[in-house]
Amino acid sequence: MLDAAPVEETLLEVNNIEVIYNHVILVLKGVSLTVPKGGITALLGGNGAGKTTTLKAISQLLHSERGEVTKGSIAYRGNSVAGLNPADLVKRGVIQVMEGRHCFEHLTIEENLLTGSYTRRDRGQIAADLDKVYKYFPRLKERRKSQAGYTSGGEQQMCAIGRALMSKPETILLDEPSMGLAPQLVEEIFGIVKDLNEKEGVSFLLAEQNTNVALRFAHYGYILESGRVVMDGPAADLRENPDVKEFYLGMSEEGRKSYRDVRSYRRRKRWLS
Repeated sequence: MLDAAPVEETLLEVNNIEVIYNHVILVLKGVSLTVPKGGITALLGGNGAGKTTTLKAISQLLHSERGEVTKGSIAYRGNSVAGLNPADLVKRGVIQVMEGRHCFEHLTIEENLLTGSYTRRDRGQIAADLDKVYKYFPRLKERRKSQAGYTSGGEQQMCAIGRALMSKPETILLDEPSMGLAPQLVEEIFGIVKDLNEKEGVSFLLAEQNTNVALRFAHYGYILESGRVVMDGPAADLRENPDVKEFYLGMSEEGRKSYRDVRSYRRRKRWLS
């Protein structure tokens, strides 16, 4: 469990961005956040809150879906990312692990991992980095000759993260890593994220619906609703916040509470400010 990030500097800064799809649909309505070097930052919220759109805005993947940032700015290490293509951003040290894994099904696990090194110039170091990925994901080493499409959901998630590591990233944008996985596998994946953060110095911006597990491993969190940040703070504080407990962790003063039992969701006044 992590409660304080070893903050050295701000790597990623998203400042009041708006995102529109198809020139009509306003999805993000002034989202701001920062990701510090050496930190795990959680971006929380339900389906449709804007988590994936935020990550795609950062990684320059909106244009393929007819989306665009119409206001605000995104900077990495103090330099604007506007006008960069996704490959340029990968070369700068930022890579996104997409929701749903998106492994190349007809390639082997090892071939999938090696595609992550496509933009690299230090070809001689790739074999050593592949061994390092296998150290963090020993199951992938066991399945390295298997076609990715015939591996389990958990193995494919490991493959997707391992493939990202092969690009030697400084920051990973990780989208819904717990989706479709059994609780034991979710704990395993998040434990590896923690190890990569602490031992390799990789920073993470983690978009996740599973608020409970995300806040146990993150240093800082932002909660999105309908394209806006409605609350943010250190993960330890958010875990103890009564609003977060009731509406995101399923707990209230009366005990565990299902979303189905919440007939009306009255946001606190500070959420609307």
